[in-house]
Amino acid sequence: MGCTRFCVVQKLKSTPTPAHIIAAMASSGPHFPRAALTFLRALARNNDREWFRARKEQYEQDVRAPMVAVIERLDRDFRRFAPELVASPRVSLFRPYRDTRFSADKTPIKTNIAAQFPHGALSKNESPGLYLEVNPRAVLVAGGLYAPSSAQLHAVREHIASNLGRFRSIVQAPRLRRAGGLQGDRLQRIPRGFAADHPAADYLRYKQFLVWAEFPPALATTPRFYPTVVGLFETAAPLVRFLCEPLAARATRITRLD
Repeated sequence: MGCTRFCVVQKLKSTPTPAHIIAAMASSGPHFPRAALTFLRALARNNDREWFRARKEQYEQDVRAPMVAVIERLDRDFRRFAPELVASPRVSLFRPYRDTRFSADKTPIKTNIAAQFPHGALSKNESPGLYLEVNPRAVLVAGGLYAPSSAQLHAVREHIASNLGRFRSIVQAPRLRRAGGLQGDRLQRIPRGFAADHPAADYLRYKQFLVWAEFPPALATTPRFYPTVVGLFETAAPLVRFLCEPLAARATRITRLD
């Protein structure tokens, strides 16, 4: 969940939707069949390419298709509370294959299904945004900026220092505080370049800016899943928008220079 040129998002061509996905969408919103968690647990026990390849059709039907349905529904709902964010299967959906080149863990397949929702003016791998993951142990719903570069972190801190009142009103909003408040790793001291007694000192020490919630995995298989996800996304959206402002402005300047 940081900054390059504007991206052009192309919609994937629609494919026939399985009956169990249509049934899920007819309730309170799209959610996963129980078979999705069963598949992910089995994958954790049999994590090799041949096992996965033999069951790819089951993965597509029970795991990938429900997440695509969630993404497509979010594309509509974002117009109401986060129109600057992108919800598209092509952009949002993570691939199932792990990059093991520099990892001690050589298992080839991810044992989760996950999606990210970046700002439309920023690279999806660098943008603050929203995040959703379903795995055999939990449903993870988050928003914010997880791993910023040094330049991005400095830009965000400058933005906070210049707009402290607005930032404080966002992170101290009752709804966000009920969701756990602003989270993330912090420095022990105020970062270089800011006065030790700066009014925003408590916020400037953050290295990450996150709203994060974890739920039991079974939530993904109930009609409460989608309203829960959208509820937290709505809570996190003002923070994500604030974090994107200096980075999107910088991307626009770079694009004009190019």
